[in-house]
Amino acid sequence: MSDPSAAAPQPVSAGQAFGYWLKLGFISFGGPAGQISMMHQELVERRRWISERRFLHALNYCMLLPGPEAIQLAIYIGWLMHGLGGGIVAGLLFFLPSFFILAGLSWVYLAWGSLPAVAGVLYGIKPAVVAIVLFAAWRIGSRALKNGALKAIAALAFLAIFALDVPFPAIVLAAAIIGAVGGRVAPAKFRAGGGHGSADKHYGPALIDDDTPTPAHARHSKGRLAMLVAAGLGIWAAAMAVLIAHSGWQGTLAQMGWFFTKAAMLTFGGAYAVLPYVYQGAVEHYGWLTGLQMVDGLALGETTPGPLIMVVTFVGFVGGWTKQLFGPDALLAAGLAAAAVATFFTFLPSFLFILIGGPVVEATHGDIKYTAPLTGITAAVVGVIVNLAVFFAWHVFWPAGTDAARFAGGFEWFAALLAAAAGVALFRYKVGIIPVIAACAAVGLVYRLAI
Repeated sequence: MSDPSAAAPQPVSAGQAFGYWLKLGFISFGGPAGQISMMHQELVERRRWISERRFLHALNYCMLLPGPEAIQLAIYIGWLMHGLGGGIVAGLLFFLPSFFILAGLSWVYLAWGSLPAVAGVLYGIKPAVVAIVLFAAWRIGSRALKNGALKAIAALAFLAIFALDVPFPAIVLAAAIIGAVGGRVAPAKFRAGGGHGSADKHYGPALIDDDTPTPAHARHSKGRLAMLVAAGLGIWAAAMAVLIAHSGWQGTLAQMGWFFTKAAMLTFGGAYAVLPYVYQGAVEHYGWLTGLQMVDGLALGETTPGPLIMVVTFVGFVGGWTKQLFGPDALLAAGLAAAAVATFFTFLPSFLFILIGGPVVEATHGDIKYTAPLTGITAAVVGVIVNLAVFFAWHVFWPAGTDAARFAGGFEWFAALLAAAAGVALFRYKVGIIPVIAACAAVGLVYRLAI
């Protein structure tokens, strides 16, 4: 821990901040928890660019929003330090390295995925993904399902999507309504709990300290608010207009733009929460990729830096390639264009939420009127994630199964054993996700080459 009597750090230039955010984009493995921990260790403890209390205040605000909280936190801190440009740079550098890496892996997957070595690695990773998704449900559920009412919401959400095939947005809306009503009738059961700890540690004076006045650019201004809202909506509308002009409203790119805009607005609870919605739309409704390809995409997303929601880059790439948007001789260009569209429309709302809402919505944190609906949504998300694990397990353990014959083709016993081993490593021995994926990939490669 730093010496509390140490001098405050020197002002940070835009160039220094650029270097840090670029580095973070390449090393941000470990999902949101790992990414937030990296930022805390570097920005609060070591560099002291922001105090513990201000860091947690920003994080708790980001947790109220749909979208990936880690990248929103990076945008928030970048914005607080260097204004509009600082926030945009921090956010872009957080996910652009992952975009290019995942686009490259998507190309390798589609061009050479049938090669024995590539197929063997994917064979091992897929069972690990089943265990990882179940682990995510347990991790979120152990924190969010604090009482019987919230557990009942999770169970009902699972039954709704598993047995009745209720669309994910309808489940989110119903959970929000139940949460809003529950917040009035039984506020103690729907009060947001947990949080991210209290600011009881001090690492020395920070550049943005507890008592540092809010910078002028971060203060609420009706004129600035109106300008940013107009600019944000204008950017979204202009991008959609270009896609519609290219292929019409029913064209694949325009459909992707609209679909991933909706997906970005529903990611309460992190990336695992929106994956069932992406699955329903991309696999079952639009047919951009198959269920097995979706599992493969999540496997690749788990092995790259950046937010897990970057799996949308894979979904877009495969969709553009499969639909041959620019003809059979331009598959790579089609994949890259669709991947860019999916990524752009997924992350645009995160920038707007922070840059527009930062000075305004921050004051609502802790108000039961705002937190109770989100508590209900988080509970429903647990049930939806369990359903996602069931779907993935079915595709991995019965790869030849179809909707008409779900258990056709025999049971992949080795994949089931690998998933069980990955589950033991995650739940019992607290092994990190990346080591689990690496070990399963190695075992899968050896097994497939051996047979």
